[in-house]
Order: sequence, then structure tokens, then C-alpha cells
Amino acid sequence: MQALREIQESVRDVTETVGRAVVGIGDRWAIGSGVVFEAGKVVTNAHNIRASEVAVSFHDGRSAVGRVTGTDIEGDVAVVEVDTADIEPVAWADDQRPGVGTPVFALSNPGGRGLRVTFGLVSGTDRSFRGPRGHRISGSLEHTAPLLPGSSGGPVVDLDHRLIGINTNRLGEGFYLAIPADDTLRSRIGALGRGDTPRRPRLGVGIAPAEVARRLRRAVGLDEVDGLLVREVEEGSPAAAAGLEQGDLIVEAGGRATGSFDDLHDALRAAEGSVELKLMRGAEVRTVTVTLA
Repeated sequence: MQALREIQESVRDVTETVGRAVVGIGDRWAIGSGVVFEAGKVVTNAHNIRASEVAVSFHDGRSAVGRVTGTDIEGDVAVVEVDTADIEPVAWADDQRPGVGTPVFALSNPGGRGLRVTFGLVSGTDRSFRGPRGHRISGSLEHTAPLLPGSSGGPVVDLDHRLIGINTNRLGEGFYLAIPADDTLRSRIGALGRGDTPRRPRLGVGIAPAEVARRLRRAVGLDEVDGLLVREVEEGSPAAAAGLEQGDLIVEAGGRATGSFDDLHDALRAAEGSVELKLMRGAEVRTVTVTLA
């Protein structure tokens, strides 16, 4: 009973301190959460952002329109500049990552619909997941503090109310992944807050995984080949300019076999201005050079 009373008191304390810094992001269709990390600046997930401006809701019912200063799609973080009045920013933990079993509190305010505070434990470390564009984000914390949809972008804090993560990916019943609030994240969102949005090379295609490509080729009587199936080509993209078409199979990029999304991402990161792709269009092999955006 005493342990439960201590948890109750801890939840009450974190609500009164960190809760003031937790905000709602968006309204109606695209909703999420965020947290004030410095005066006038809120960090949230990139997948919560749909435009250059976004609605921000505060604990006291106030709402304002925030300006997005920077978005890192592949890292799934974004910074919004908004009047945070006298809100005390969340305190950062040191750079030592919490281990399995560390007690944590997760806070959220989905789209401004009210503060939620839950308690759980770190259940895993160095987990990975797919970001908004399919890029693998590694090093994440897994925890058991249950959260509603719209909680991504909200903070995870330790018993001392220090920020240890930003919730980003719901794993289903009872588990969430959080981007660790280490020095790397602190540096990244500092740059985003200054307007330094990272420019990463991109093809401008929608990709289906290798197993889908093999199944489709088998269905139409073509040889099964490992590769990534182009399911759509963005109009005006580097891929469109190079002549890629829906149905093409990317089997190599920059001389590397592309058996997975990660192989393609690695090749694009290593490219300097352009990348050579080996394609199969039906049974025909083609090589094209794509000038990257």
C-alpha cells in the first residue's frame, strides 16, 4: 500500500512540474503532443507536422499558432517556435541512457485534449523502428507506460522529472518507443530551432519491400529477383527525371545490392550528388543515373 501511495504522490508531482511544459500539437485530423524544451521552443515528432504552421495548445487552455523552424523527417523530430509565456522548460537528464527497469513517467496532451500522465518501466533499449520515410531509427527506448493515440512527441521523464526521451512510435498494447534525449538529440533539435533543417538525398519514390517484389514477379511469370519494387514515382522528383517508372525493380544502388530499405538508404547517404541504379523492368536490365535532390 505504501508503494502505491508513493507512486500516487510521484504522479501528482510530475503533473504539477513537467505537466505545464507538455503541449498539444495540431487539431482535428493530425494530432500529437510536444514539450517545451526552451523558452519559445517546442519539440515534437516530425510526423505530427503537416505544414509550416501548426496549432499549439497549452495546459491552461490557451492556444496559439506556432511556426515550424525545422523538421528532420528521417529522425522524426521537429521544432516549433511559439509563445510559451512563463512555462518552465523541461529539464534534461545527463547523457547516460537509462537501463531496463528504470521507472519512467510518460506525459502527453493529444491535440490539446487534456494532459495524460502514466507510469511504467523501461522494458528495452537500443530498439529500432521505421521512420516516416522508411528510414530505420535505432537506439530507441522501449517502455511500458500506456499512452493514447496522439501521444507521440510527448516527453518521457525519470523519477527526478528529467527528460530521457521523446515518445515517437506506438507498438500496440502497452508499449511505446521513445527517441533517447541524449546529447545527440539535444544538438539536433538545437539546430532545428535555428532553422537548420537537414537536407538528405532522396529519390522521390514509394517502395515496396523485396518479398512483395518476389511475389508479384512470380505471379506474372518472371524470375524471382531480390530488389525493391517501385510502387509510385513522385511527379517532378529526381527519380521521375531519370526515367524510373512504377513497377521497376531496384536491384542495385551505388554498386550495392538492395535487398532491403536500409541498403537503399545507406547507398543514398553515401552518394555525392548522384547515384547509379541498376533496374529490372520486366525481364530487361537497365542502368540509370539519378541526380539527387
